[in-house]
Formats: sequence, structure tokens, C-alpha cells
Amino acid sequence: MIQTRSKMRLAWRLSDASSPTNLRQRREREMRERGMGGEGRMRALVGLAVAMFLGIAVYLRIWTIDYSISSDDTDLLRRQFDLASREAMDESAEWRLKYDEQVEKVTECVNELQELKESFENKAGDAVSISQKVAMIQKENMALLERVETLKRELEDATLKCNLHKIH
Repeated sequence: MIQTRSKMRLAWRLSDASSPTNLRQRREREMRERGMGGEGRMRALVGLAVAMFLGIAVYLRIWTIDYSISSDDTDLLRRQFDLASREAMDESAEWRLKYDEQVEKVTECVNELQELKESFENKAGDAVSISQKVAMIQKENMALLERVETLKRELEDATLKCNLHKIH
């Protein structure tokens, strides 16, 4: 049905296009069909006016709220901001102090660890030299024990000789 209406409108437009009064009537008819006649324009203008009125009312309300702050309120806000700023600085100083204390502790631990490492390295070097000294002393001890044994034998031999000379 929609297709037949559009075909009919097209045929009507082509047949009535020659007369100026028909053109005006046709335009008015089309405007009424579309809803854009005087009523449609009036509705749009009223809607626009209402939207503008609401926008202005909201703007004025915001403007009155923004400028209703008195000088006492600004002083109060400034004092509160200063107090909050001081508290933040104090808290920052506390955290910085804690950080510095932790850095000192870590530095002490690192220094102690370095000292222990050096002492272990020294002791390890000392242990090597001590074990070498012990080995040398043991060798000397063995040599001395052999020398003592030989001296004992010589002493026994000498005492035997002396005893044999006494007996003879």
C-alpha cells in the first residue's frame, strides 16, 4: 500500500506541476503530512525556549552557589588547607626518618658482612698457612723423633760399651 501511495503522489505531482496555485496547495499538503506545518515549528520553538530557560536557571543556581562563599569561609578553608599541608609534611618527615634509619641499619649490616667476609678470607688464608706450618712441624717432629731414636741407640751402645769396659 505504501508503494501505491508513493506512485500516486508522483503521478499527481507530475500532473499538477504546471499551476502556481497547485504548487502552493501541494506544499501546504506536504507540510501537513510531514507534520512540519505551523504546529511543528511552534513545538520546536517552545521546546527550544524551555531548554534555554532550564539552562539559564541551572547556570544561575550554580553561579549563586559558587559566589555565596563568604570571607570567613575562605579563611576557614585556608586554615584547613594549611593544617592538612602541615600534617602531610610531618608525615613525610616521619617516613623520611624511618627510611634514613633503615638505610643506616642496612649500611651497618653490609659493613659487618664485609668484615666477616674479609675475616673468613683471612682465616682461610691463615688456615692454609697454618696447615702448611703443621705439616712442616710434623716433618720436623718425625725427623727429631728419628734423631732421638738414633741418639737412644747410640746412648745404649755407649752405655753397653762402658759396661763392657767396666766388666773387663
